[in-house]
Amino acid sequence: MKCASNGRKAALGVATAVLALAILTGCNGGPSKPVSQTELLLGTTITITVYDHVDRSVIDKAFARVRDIHNRMTTEGDQSEVVQINREAGIKPVQVTPDVFEVIKTALDFSRLTDGAFDITVGPIVKLWGIGTDHEQLPPKKDIEALLPLVNWRWVKLNEADHSVYLEKRGMGIDLGGIAKGYAADEAKRILAQGGVKHAILDFGGNILVMGTKPDGSNWRIGIQTPFKTRGSFLGIVTTADRSVVTSGPYERYFMKDGTMYHHIIDPKTGYPVQRHLTSTTIYSGVSMICDGLSTSVFVMGLQNGAALIRQLKGVDAIFVTDQDKVYYTSGLDGTFEITNSDYTREPLPAEAAPGYKPPAPSVIRAIEKLDDVTP
Repeated sequence: MKCASNGRKAALGVATAVLALAILTGCNGGPSKPVSQTELLLGTTITITVYDHVDRSVIDKAFARVRDIHNRMTTEGDQSEVVQINREAGIKPVQVTPDVFEVIKTALDFSRLTDGAFDITVGPIVKLWGIGTDHEQLPPKKDIEALLPLVNWRWVKLNEADHSVYLEKRGMGIDLGGIAKGYAADEAKRILAQGGVKHAILDFGGNILVMGTKPDGSNWRIGIQTPFKTRGSFLGIVTTADRSVVTSGPYERYFMKDGTMYHHIIDPKTGYPVQRHLTSTTIYSGVSMICDGLSTSVFVMGLQNGAALIRQLKGVDAIFVTDQDKVYYTSGLDGTFEITNSDYTREPLPAEAAPGYKPPAPSVIRAIEKLDDVTP
């Protein structure tokens, strides 16, 4: 299953998520040899590494849960619940399982939170561009304009009574790639914790979640990729425990045409790659689904509005990197994030949002923050 979004992620089944993070491990002589397992799911390479003495079946159960999520939410093939929803767009509602219903419901909360910067209905336009596939193209303007009217998260209707989902317009399509990996990582963490795991790294194609500390009690070190440099070249290090870190950026998937770079992070309001003078955005939180939903969203929103949004969210921090090699990050990362590449310098965050910014309603903020209350 491929993943995308409002570029990277809003479309499960269109483009693979940006792999912008790497764990700098090294357990300094921890008490147990790590056990690792890797599978290709959710359109990316997923690796779970456990540093506790637990039965291997615990890891198998975590992967079984991720596989189940994959099968329900993929846009490939013709059997998943998401495919069924898209097939019946403009025709009739489709009943879905609680998993799919809750993920779509949460996705719509992210749309409300970001004033549409996060939009699961952008998938058809991401697919039209095809960036990162063998049919990537600069689409004719008329083709983008034909699909743009179908991008509107408000036309995704949910019925709590029977857990049904209805897309109001024919030709619409949803893609959960902007949130499904985060949800799956949180679910895998829950399964592992139930099995007695206390120290682990979950790498969901660059969506990083660490459980606890290293076995020796020290914090994990997570490298933030330097944009447009060789993978494994880091601009800074996050030192943390029991947190998730997710980065979005244009540098992993793009093509050049007539001297112009076209990348995979699509603005759902224009249908074209976002132009915000950013090269990456990173979200830091205790909930991987929050990181997943916000990392591309704040890239689309830009530095000023993205920072304004993050300031309103309890327990969420962000790092913004610009095309001028400037790094901006929220105060919650002081003492946790360190710039290690001398080509980059820290700058103070903008004091205010850009004109026209619409702050989310308190009820919407509470809906997102509530995810931290129910995630193990």
